[in-house]
Order: sequence, then structure tokens, then C-alpha cells
Amino acid sequence: MKMSYIAVCFALLLLFGEAQVSTAVTCSPMELSTCASAIISSSPPTATCCSKLKEQRSCLCQYVKNPNLQKFINSPNARKVASTCGSPFPNC
Repeated sequence: MKMSYIAVCFALLLLFGEAQVSTAVTCSPMELSTCASAIISSSPPTATCCSKLKEQRSCLCQYVKNPNLQKFINSPNARKVASTCGSPFPNC
């Protein structure tokens, strides 16, 4: 009986620990608008740009598949901005 109580507590701890760690990201390319000047003009990315890029990293493959966005996302400057921000592009 005592062992099953410990197992249940451990399972609940894992479950709630996962819930706090994982947060849903809403993929919105407009979130990356703060990076536009860095991507287009090769200026250094701002801290806000880097923050948004890291937040939207899991969405980049989705953006690459969008014909309206892929020329910006696949550009050498976009990869340079990602690298400068410490958020390399995922392998899509």
C-alpha cells in the first residue's frame, strides 16, 4: 500500500512537472517582424528579435513551407540572424 502511494505521488510530480515545463507556442510569423530589419538589411538583431526567434524556433519549418515566407526564412541573412541569436535553424 505504501509503495503504491509513493508511485502515485511520483507520477503526479512528473505529470505536473511536465505541464509547467512545456508551453504551447502559437506559430505566428508576425512575431518575427522585429527581425525584419536584421534580415533585410543585415543590421545586428535586437534582443527582442532574438527572443522572438527563439520562441518561434519550433515554427520555422512550417514557415519554410509557406511560399510567401520561404524567401525570407531561407535567406542567408535569416540564418546569420539565427546564428547570431544563438538559435540555429532546425533541420526540416
